[in-house]
Amino acid sequence: MYKKYYKLFLEANSGIQHYASHSHHFWPDVTRSATLQYWDDSARFVDDKWDHIFGKKIPEAQNLIADILNLSHPEQIAFAPNTHEFVYRLLSCFDPKKKTKILTSDSEFYSFDRQVNRLSEDELIDIEKIQTTPFDNFEDRFIEKIKKNHYDMIFLSHVFFNSGMLIKNLKRIVEAVPDENTMIVIDGYHGFMAIPTDLQEIESRVFYLSGSYKYAQGGEGCCFLHVPKTSKHRPLYTGWFAGFGDLAKNDGSVNYNSDGMRFAGSTMDFTALYRLISVLDLFKSEKITVQDIHSHIQKLQANFREHLLLIDHPFLTEKNILNVDYNYHGHFLTFAMPSPEHTKKLHDELKAKRIWTDYRASKLRFGFGIYQNDCIDLSSMKK
Repeated sequence: MYKKYYKLFLEANSGIQHYASHSHHFWPDVTRSATLQYWDDSARFVDDKWDHIFGKKIPEAQNLIADILNLSHPEQIAFAPNTHEFVYRLLSCFDPKKKTKILTSDSEFYSFDRQVNRLSEDELIDIEKIQTTPFDNFEDRFIEKIKKNHYDMIFLSHVFFNSGMLIKNLKRIVEAVPDENTMIVIDGYHGFMAIPTDLQEIESRVFYLSGSYKYAQGGEGCCFLHVPKTSKHRPLYTGWFAGFGDLAKNDGSVNYNSDGMRFAGSTMDFTALYRLISVLDLFKSEKITVQDIHSHIQKLQANFREHLLLIDHPFLTEKNILNVDYNYHGHFLTFAMPSPEHTKKLHDELKAKRIWTDYRASKLRFGFGIYQNDCIDLSSMKK
């Protein structure tokens, strides 16, 4: 029922079984006209383009996102072209003369993990990574660390990118943090527009980070950060957008917007913002909720697992899927392989048969999108 929204991408990839939507999601057709609309608006407004973007388009995107996440203050959402920009801006909030103490997991995405590893090399931060496995008691082990130690920042994914495992109770983790000055950051990139998420009860406490590249289906170039309304942080890494409201002063002082835009950066291409708006508008007008999307994907995953029984493959078998509870799982299934070499070999074999997946080290990932139906054909992979 959803394929009608993806005709252009489906036609361009005819004959391909695309199981990498968690990595490169197909875009709905509306994103093409949105891309052209940005060009047309740039031509129409010229010098007044920023007024149009900040006065109309950004509030439009903020309201759409806030509605999905049940946030009370849309103005607390800032935008940037990638998550790394936000990651470093958040890290820059701390006193550079003191070592920042951070608690996180061993399964965070590279935007964060590479950066903190580099900072740790020069002993600028003190980082503690909690192993996500075994998954069934990860939350308990993570909370135990929170209660025993003081941290300047807690950074945690809602859905782990390398397994699809889902944090069941974000609220419980947030409420376990005793110091209100501890910065809590939730990486929601594999959760936003995939897992029904209600942040209302924790919005006063958490920074929530996500973007349009994956399940929001607007492509690369548009990420966002929800900033708690109580935040008075003054990031060292800052750009002119963060003081957009005070540009006329030009008195040499470094002022910050009073809302979430204090975490904004500088000049960027807003084409991706237009694409994101077009997708969220489409789903809103068609009354397609995140729960609808999630339910469809869960059906696809169940059908896929049943199909595995028919092919009797040595590696593509349910016992190799990283999982604790399929009711609490992201939109991709991860197979644990014997080695990175085995993983790459199987990935390449699948791609040669026009079945697209992706992999990370010894983990092979099958992602699902709503442009797929229940017909999954892996018969060519029979043992």
